[in-house]
Amino acid sequence: MEEGRISWTRRLGRALPALLIAAGAVYDLATPLHFTGSPFLTAAPLVAAPLWSLRGTVCTGLVAVGVLLVLRVLRNGLGRAEAVTELVTMVVVSVLAVLINLLVRRSDERLASARQIAEAAQRAVLPPPSERIGGFRIAARYEAAQEGASIGGDLYAVQDSPHGVRLIVGDVRGKGMGAVGAVAVVIGTFREAAEQESTLEAVAQRLERALARTRTRRGAAEADVQEGFTTAVLAELPHGGGAVRLVNRGHPAPLMLYADGSVRPLPASEPALPLGMGDIGAWPDRADEAGFPPGATLLLYTDGLSEARDAHGRFYDPEAGLGGRAHALCDPDSLLGVLADEVRRHSAGGMADDMALVAVRRPMIVVTEGE
Repeated sequence: MEEGRISWTRRLGRALPALLIAAGAVYDLATPLHFTGSPFLTAAPLVAAPLWSLRGTVCTGLVAVGVLLVLRVLRNGLGRAEAVTELVTMVVVSVLAVLINLLVRRSDERLASARQIAEAAQRAVLPPPSERIGGFRIAARYEAAQEGASIGGDLYAVQDSPHGVRLIVGDVRGKGMGAVGAVAVVIGTFREAAEQESTLEAVAQRLERALARTRTRRGAAEADVQEGFTTAVLAELPHGGGAVRLVNRGHPAPLMLYADGSVRPLPASEPALPLGMGDIGAWPDRADEAGFPPGATLLLYTDGLSEARDAHGRFYDPEAGLGGRAHALCDPDSLLGVLADEVRRHSAGGMADDMALVAVRRPMIVVTEGE
Protein backbone atom coordinates (compact mmCIF):
# COMPACT_ATOMS: atom_id res chain seq x y z
CA MET A 1 0.00 0.00 0.00
CA GLU A 2 2.80 2.41 0.94
CA GLU A 3 4.70 1.60 -2.26
CA GLY A 4 1.53 2.27 -4.32
CA ARG A 5 1.13 5.72 -2.76
CA ILE A 6 4.77 6.56 -3.43
CA SER A 7 4.48 5.42 -7.06
CA TRP A 8 1.28 7.48 -7.55
CA THR A 9 2.96 10.57 -6.04
CA ARG A 10 5.95 10.22 -8.34
CA ARG A 11 3.72 9.92 -11.41
CA LEU A 12 1.79 13.03 -10.36
CA GLY A 13 5.03 14.94 -9.79
CA ARG A 14 6.31 14.08 -13.25
CA ALA A 15 3.00 15.09 -14.83
CA LEU A 16 2.81 18.37 -12.92
CA PRO A 17 4.67 20.57 -15.50
CA ALA A 18 2.24 19.55 -18.26
CA LEU A 19 -0.73 20.09 -15.94
CA LEU A 20 0.52 23.57 -15.07
CA ILE A 21 0.82 24.51 -18.75
CA ALA A 22 -2.68 23.22 -19.46
CA ALA A 23 -4.10 25.03 -16.41
CA GLY A 24 -2.39 28.27 -17.43
CA ALA A 25 -3.83 28.11 -20.96
CA VAL A 26 -7.37 27.33 -19.74
CA TYR A 27 -7.25 30.07 -17.10
CA ASP A 28 -5.97 32.65 -19.56
CA LEU A 29 -8.63 31.85 -22.16
CA ALA A 30 -11.50 31.62 -19.66
CA THR A 31 -10.89 34.94 -17.91
CA PRO A 32 -11.02 38.59 -18.98
CA LEU A 33 -8.02 40.10 -20.77
CA HIS A 34 -6.54 41.75 -17.69
CA PHE A 35 -6.30 38.33 -16.00
CA THR A 36 -3.33 36.14 -17.00
CA GLY A 37 -2.33 32.52 -16.74
CA SER A 38 1.39 33.28 -16.98
CA PRO A 39 2.14 32.31 -13.33
CA PHE A 40 1.09 28.74 -14.14
CA LEU A 41 3.24 28.75 -17.29
CA THR A 42 6.22 30.23 -15.44
CA ALA A 43 6.06 27.54 -12.75
CA ALA A 44 6.10 24.66 -15.25
CA PRO A 45 9.84 24.70 -16.22
CA LEU A 46 10.85 25.32 -12.59
CA VAL A 47 8.93 22.23 -11.51
CA ALA A 48 10.38 20.21 -14.41
CA ALA A 49 13.99 21.15 -13.56
CA PRO A 50 14.53 18.75 -10.63
CA LEU A 51 12.15 16.06 -11.93
CA TRP A 52 12.83 15.77 -15.65
CA SER A 53 15.87 15.28 -17.85
CA LEU A 54 17.74 18.20 -19.43
CA ARG A 55 15.89 17.66 -22.70
CA GLY A 56 12.55 17.51 -20.91
CA THR A 57 13.29 20.75 -19.05
CA VAL A 58 14.30 22.55 -22.25
CA CYS A 59 11.16 21.31 -24.02
CA THR A 60 8.98 22.39 -21.10
CA GLY A 61 10.44 25.91 -21.25
CA LEU A 62 9.97 26.12 -25.02
CA VAL A 63 6.39 24.87 -24.83
CA ALA A 64 5.55 27.32 -22.03
CA VAL A 65 7.00 30.25 -24.00
CA GLY A 66 5.18 29.09 -27.14
CA VAL A 67 1.84 28.72 -25.36
CA LEU A 68 2.16 32.17 -23.84
CA LEU A 69 3.03 33.67 -27.23
CA VAL A 70 0.02 31.97 -28.88
CA LEU A 71 -2.30 33.15 -26.13
CA ARG A 72 -1.22 36.76 -26.55
CA VAL A 73 -1.67 36.57 -30.35
CA LEU A 74 -5.14 35.01 -29.98
CA ARG A 75 -6.25 37.67 -27.53
CA ASN A 76 -4.73 40.60 -29.46
CA GLY A 77 -2.57 41.49 -26.51
CA LEU A 78 0.88 41.02 -28.01
CA GLY A 79 1.45 44.75 -28.37
CA ARG A 80 0.83 45.52 -24.72
CA ALA A 81 3.79 46.23 -22.42
CA GLU A 82 2.53 43.63 -19.95
CA ALA A 83 2.66 40.94 -22.65
CA VAL A 84 6.27 41.78 -23.51
CA THR A 85 7.19 41.64 -19.81
CA GLU A 86 5.48 38.26 -19.45
CA LEU A 87 7.37 36.82 -22.43
CA VAL A 88 10.74 38.14 -21.20
CA THR A 89 10.05 36.74 -17.72
CA MET A 90 9.03 33.40 -19.23
CA VAL A 91 12.28 33.17 -21.24
CA VAL A 92 14.46 34.12 -18.24
CA VAL A 93 12.72 31.58 -15.98
CA SER A 94 13.13 28.86 -18.61
CA VAL A 95 16.87 29.56 -18.83
CA LEU A 96 17.14 29.45 -15.03
CA ALA A 97 15.27 26.14 -15.01
CA VAL A 98 17.82 24.67 -17.42
CA LEU A 99 20.67 25.84 -15.14
CA ILE A 100 18.94 24.34 -12.12
CA ASN A 101 18.56 21.04 -13.98
CA LEU A 102 22.27 21.00 -14.79
CA LEU A 103 23.19 21.67 -11.15
CA VAL A 104 20.83 18.96 -9.89
CA ARG A 105 22.22 16.43 -12.38
CA ARG A 106 25.80 17.25 -11.40
CA SER A 107 24.95 16.90 -7.71
CA ASP A 108 23.23 13.56 -8.37
CA GLU A 109 26.29 12.32 -10.27
CA ARG A 110 28.56 13.25 -7.36
CA LEU A 111 26.27 11.54 -4.86
CA ALA A 112 26.09 8.46 -7.07
CA SER A 113 29.88 8.38 -7.33
CA ALA A 114 30.33 8.72 -3.57
CA ARG A 115 27.69 6.03 -3.02
CA GLN A 116 29.41 3.67 -5.45
CA ILE A 117 32.75 4.19 -3.69
CA ALA A 118 31.19 3.50 -0.29
CA GLU A 119 29.36 0.43 -1.59
CA ALA A 120 32.54 -0.90 -3.21
CA ALA A 121 34.43 -0.38 0.05
CA GLN A 122 31.66 -2.17 1.93
CA ARG A 123 31.71 -5.14 -0.45
CA ALA A 124 35.49 -5.37 -0.15
CA VAL A 125 35.48 -5.19 3.65
CA LEU A 126 32.27 -7.18 4.26
CA PRO A 127 32.06 -9.89 1.60
CA PRO A 128 29.12 -12.27 2.10
CA PRO A 129 30.19 -15.57 3.68
CA SER A 130 29.69 -18.93 2.00
CA GLU A 131 26.30 -20.51 2.56
CA ARG A 132 27.90 -23.58 4.17
CA ILE A 133 30.97 -23.44 6.40
CA GLY A 134 32.13 -26.27 8.61
CA GLY A 135 28.82 -28.10 8.27
CA PHE A 136 26.76 -25.07 9.33
CA ARG A 137 24.37 -23.05 7.16
CA ILE A 138 25.23 -19.36 7.37
CA ALA A 139 23.74 -16.10 6.10
CA ALA A 140 24.79 -12.48 6.70
CA ARG A 141 23.13 -9.19 5.83
CA TYR A 142 24.00 -5.50 6.14
CA GLU A 143 21.01 -3.14 6.22
CA ALA A 144 21.63 0.60 5.86
CA ALA A 145 19.32 2.87 7.85
CA GLN A 146 18.64 4.97 4.75
CA GLU A 147 19.12 4.26 1.06
CA GLY A 148 22.30 5.95 -0.14
CA ALA A 149 23.42 6.83 3.39
CA SER A 150 27.07 6.76 4.39
CA ILE A 151 28.31 3.33 5.30
CA GLY A 152 28.44 2.85 9.05
CA GLY A 153 30.70 0.88 11.34
CA ASP A 154 28.64 -2.31 11.62
CA LEU A 155 30.70 -5.39 10.77
CA TYR A 156 30.65 -9.16 10.55
CA ALA A 157 33.05 -11.93 9.57
CA VAL A 158 32.95 -15.73 9.51
CA GLN A 159 36.12 -17.82 9.48
CA ASP A 160 36.62 -21.57 9.48
CA SER A 161 39.65 -22.49 11.56
CA PRO A 162 41.37 -25.53 13.09
CA HIS A 163 39.53 -24.69 16.31
CA GLY A 164 36.03 -24.49 14.80
CA VAL A 165 33.97 -21.97 12.92
CA ARG A 166 34.60 -18.55 14.42
CA LEU A 167 32.44 -15.46 13.95
CA ILE A 168 32.42 -11.83 14.93
CA VAL A 169 29.63 -9.26 14.77
CA GLY A 170 30.44 -5.76 15.94
CA ASP A 171 29.82 -2.06 15.70
CA VAL A 172 32.57 0.53 15.37
CA ARG A 173 31.51 3.92 16.64
CA GLY A 174 31.22 6.42 13.78
CA LYS A 175 30.28 6.50 10.11
CA GLY A 176 31.79 7.12 6.69
CA MET A 177 35.16 6.07 5.34
CA GLY A 178 36.80 6.49 8.77
CA ALA A 179 34.51 3.80 10.12
CA VAL A 180 35.34 1.61 7.11
CA GLY A 181 39.03 1.87 8.01
CA ALA A 182 38.37 0.80 11.59
CA VAL A 183 36.16 -2.06 10.36
CA ALA A 184 39.01 -3.19 8.09
CA VAL A 185 41.41 -3.29 11.05
CA VAL A 186 38.99 -5.31 13.19
CA ILE A 187 38.10 -7.82 10.46
CA GLY A 188 41.68 -8.20 9.22
CA THR A 189 42.92 -8.87 12.74
CA PHE A 190 40.04 -11.23 13.46
CA ARG A 191 40.70 -13.39 10.38
CA GLU A 192 44.37 -13.72 11.26
CA ALA A 193 43.77 -14.36 14.95
CA ALA A 194 40.96 -16.84 14.27
CA GLU A 195 43.45 -19.06 12.43
CA GLN A 196 46.33 -18.68 14.86
CA GLU A 197 44.92 -18.37 18.38
CA SER A 198 43.87 -21.52 20.21
CA THR A 199 41.16 -19.84 22.32
CA LEU A 200 38.42 -17.32 21.67
CA GLU A 201 39.68 -15.26 24.59
CA ALA A 202 43.06 -14.88 22.87
CA VAL A 203 41.31 -13.72 19.69
CA ALA A 204 39.60 -10.95 21.69
CA GLN A 205 42.92 -9.87 23.17
CA ARG A 206 44.49 -9.70 19.70
CA LEU A 207 41.68 -7.39 18.62
CA GLU A 208 42.22 -5.21 21.69
CA ARG A 209 45.93 -4.85 20.92
CA ALA A 210 45.29 -4.11 17.24
CA LEU A 211 42.92 -1.25 18.08
CA ALA A 212 45.40 0.11 20.62
CA ARG A 213 48.16 0.13 17.99
CA THR A 214 45.85 1.89 15.54
CA ARG A 215 45.14 4.67 18.05
CA THR A 216 48.83 5.04 18.79
CA ARG A 217 49.76 5.34 15.11
CA ARG A 218 47.07 7.95 14.56
CA GLY A 219 48.15 9.88 17.62
CA ALA A 220 44.63 9.96 19.01
CA ALA A 221 44.03 12.33 21.91
CA GLU A 222 42.72 11.04 25.23
CA ALA A 223 39.35 12.59 24.39
CA ASP A 224 39.14 10.44 21.30
CA VAL A 225 39.72 7.12 23.06
CA GLN A 226 36.05 6.68 23.91
CA GLU A 227 35.06 7.72 20.38
CA GLY A 228 36.84 4.80 18.72
CA PHE A 229 35.58 1.82 20.66
CA THR A 230 34.02 -1.27 19.10
CA THR A 231 31.29 -3.33 20.66
CA ALA A 232 31.56 -6.94 19.51
CA VAL A 233 30.51 -10.48 20.20
CA LEU A 234 32.80 -13.35 19.16
CA ALA A 235 31.47 -16.87 18.72
CA GLU A 236 33.15 -20.25 18.28
CA LEU A 237 31.38 -23.35 16.97
CA PRO A 238 33.54 -26.46 17.50
CA HIS A 239 33.56 -28.93 14.63
CA GLY A 240 31.15 -31.75 15.39
CA GLY A 241 30.20 -30.26 18.75
CA GLY A 242 26.80 -29.25 20.03
CA ALA A 243 27.82 -26.05 21.77
CA VAL A 244 28.73 -22.44 21.10
CA ARG A 245 31.33 -20.42 22.99
CA LEU A 246 30.86 -16.64 23.24
CA VAL A 247 32.97 -13.67 24.27
CA ASN A 248 30.89 -10.52 24.55
CA ARG A 249 32.48 -7.06 24.63
CA GLY A 250 29.63 -4.69 25.41
CA HIS A 251 27.45 -5.93 22.56
CA PRO A 252 23.75 -6.98 22.40
CA ALA A 253 23.35 -10.58 23.49
CA PRO A 254 22.95 -13.15 20.68
CA LEU A 255 19.75 -15.16 20.45
CA MET A 256 19.40 -18.93 20.18
CA LEU A 257 16.35 -19.82 18.08
CA TYR A 258 15.27 -23.40 18.69
CA ALA A 259 13.51 -25.67 16.23
CA ASP A 260 10.31 -25.64 18.32
CA GLY A 261 10.02 -21.85 18.01
CA SER A 262 11.33 -20.92 21.44
CA VAL A 263 13.96 -18.17 21.74
CA ARG A 264 16.66 -17.79 24.38
CA PRO A 265 19.04 -14.84 24.78
CA LEU A 266 22.68 -15.65 25.52
CA PRO A 267 23.91 -12.76 27.69
CA ALA A 268 27.45 -12.53 29.03
CA SER A 269 27.90 -13.93 32.52
CA GLU A 270 30.17 -10.99 33.35
CA PRO A 271 29.92 -7.50 31.78
CA ALA A 272 32.95 -6.33 29.81
CA LEU A 273 34.01 -3.09 28.18
CA PRO A 274 33.95 -2.78 24.37
CA LEU A 275 37.11 -3.43 22.40
CA GLY A 276 39.45 -0.46 22.26
CA MET A 277 38.77 0.71 25.83
CA GLY A 278 41.64 -1.13 27.46
CA ASP A 279 43.07 2.15 28.78
CA ILE A 280 40.02 2.55 31.02
CA GLY A 281 40.06 -0.95 32.47
CA ALA A 282 41.34 -4.41 31.61
CA TRP A 283 40.67 -7.89 32.86
CA PRO A 284 40.90 -11.39 31.38
CA ASP A 285 38.22 -12.35 28.87
CA ARG A 286 36.13 -15.35 29.83
CA ALA A 287 34.10 -17.25 27.26
CA ASP A 288 30.59 -18.44 28.07
CA GLU A 289 29.30 -21.72 26.66
CA ALA A 290 25.76 -22.65 25.66
CA GLY A 291 24.16 -25.62 23.97
CA PHE A 292 23.63 -25.49 20.21
CA PRO A 293 21.36 -28.44 19.38
CA PRO A 294 20.56 -29.69 15.86
CA GLY A 295 17.91 -27.60 14.11
CA ALA A 296 18.68 -24.48 16.17
CA THR A 297 19.80 -21.14 14.73
CA LEU A 298 22.21 -18.70 16.35
CA LEU A 299 21.40 -15.04 15.60
CA LEU A 300 23.99 -12.32 16.10
CA TYR A 301 23.11 -8.68 15.41
CA THR A 302 24.04 -5.06 16.04
CA ASP A 303 21.98 -2.52 17.96
CA GLY A 304 20.39 -1.17 14.79
CA LEU A 305 18.00 -4.11 15.22
CA SER A 306 17.18 -3.86 18.92
CA GLU A 307 17.09 -0.03 18.98
CA ALA A 308 14.75 0.46 16.02
CA ARG A 309 11.78 2.52 17.27
CA ASP A 310 8.18 2.73 16.14
CA ALA A 311 6.11 5.94 15.99
CA HIS A 312 5.50 5.72 19.76
CA GLY A 313 9.18 5.33 20.62
CA ARG A 314 8.94 1.61 21.41
CA PHE A 315 12.03 -0.48 20.63
CA TYR A 316 11.80 -3.53 18.40
CA ASP A 317 12.15 -6.69 20.51
CA PRO A 318 13.75 -9.46 18.41
CA GLU A 319 13.18 -12.06 21.12
CA ALA A 320 9.43 -11.42 21.14
CA GLY A 321 9.24 -10.94 17.38
CA LEU A 322 10.92 -14.25 16.59
CA GLY A 323 9.31 -16.39 19.27
CA GLY A 324 6.94 -19.15 18.19
CA ARG A 325 7.94 -19.07 14.53
CA ALA A 326 9.65 -22.38 13.92
CA HIS A 327 8.71 -22.30 10.23
CA ALA A 328 11.05 -19.35 9.63
CA LEU A 329 14.11 -20.92 11.23
CA CYS A 330 15.06 -23.54 8.63
CA ASP A 331 16.69 -21.12 6.17
CA PRO A 332 19.10 -18.51 7.63
CA ASP A 333 18.87 -16.23 4.59
CA SER A 334 15.06 -16.23 4.64
CA LEU A 335 15.12 -15.60 8.38
CA LEU A 336 17.28 -12.49 7.93
CA GLY A 337 15.08 -11.27 5.10
CA VAL A 338 11.93 -11.59 7.21
CA LEU A 339 13.65 -9.95 10.17
CA ALA A 340 14.87 -6.98 8.11
CA ASP A 341 11.39 -6.46 6.66
CA GLU A 342 9.80 -6.56 10.10
CA VAL A 343 12.22 -3.99 11.49
CA ARG A 344 11.53 -1.61 8.60
CA ARG A 345 7.78 -2.00 9.12
CA HIS A 346 8.20 -1.45 12.86
CA SER A 347 10.13 1.78 12.26
CA ALA A 348 7.98 2.78 9.25
CA GLY A 349 11.13 2.91 7.14
CA GLY A 350 12.74 5.40 9.54
CA MET A 351 15.54 3.29 11.00
CA ALA A 352 17.98 5.45 12.97
CA ASP A 353 21.00 3.16 12.65
CA ASP A 354 22.45 0.56 10.30
CA MET A 355 22.35 -3.07 11.33
CA ALA A 356 24.42 -6.16 10.63
CA LEU A 357 22.83 -9.59 10.98
CA VAL A 358 24.39 -13.06 10.97
CA ALA A 359 22.40 -16.29 11.29
CA VAL A 360 24.02 -19.71 11.74
CA ARG A 361 21.91 -22.86 11.65
CA ARG A 362 23.08 -26.24 12.86
CA PRO A 363 21.34 -28.78 10.61
CA MET A 364 19.58 -31.78 12.05
CA ILE A 365 22.41 -33.86 10.57
CA VAL A 366 25.76 -32.06 10.50
CA VAL A 367 27.60 -32.62 7.23
CA THR A 368 31.25 -31.66 7.24
CA GLU A 369 32.91 -30.05 4.25
CA GLY A 370 33.76 -32.45 1.47
CA GLU A 371 31.30 -35.19 2.47
